[in-house]
Amino acid sequence: MLVKEQPATFAPRPKSFAALMEMYEINYIQLRLLCGDIRILPQATVSRVANGIPVSLTILDHTSHTSTLMLTYLFDESHNAKDNRPDMLIRVYHDSRQAEVVSHRCRLTEDPVQYWNKELDTMLLCRWRMNRFLYKWTNYLRRQGHCFT
Repeated sequence: MLVKEQPATFAPRPKSFAALMEMYEINYIQLRLLCGDIRILPQATVSRVANGIPVSLTILDHTSHTSTLMLTYLFDESHNAKDNRPDMLIRVYHDSRQAEVVSHRCRLTEDPVQYWNKELDTMLLCRWRMNRFLYKWTNYLRRQGHCFT
């Protein structure tokens, strides 16, 4: 009996467009595990764990298909510090079940890092790095016991 070989399937190449789209899907899953249904969260909520840094989640916008939120550490809650980093502005696409970092502020400068107006390869790599950071950070927050539900 002749067995017809099936074409091999490969995982997306790291830092490729296909891998970035996969990262958006993974980030959506990670955020759902961390937050539950984002559409029903209060506008602002803080997650606290023993011996951990509080994490703030603020919903900035809701539409029927998207939510935009800010996720950041609260290093000094008592003084309403502006040095809470990373500040990650995340857009969640409920219909396609994806989440992407829209802008972030991780460095010690006051300028938010945005992807627009950059060369295509630079923009792709920048998006890859920041969405990979979101993936690792949400995974770390979950391991610490943070939860926004």
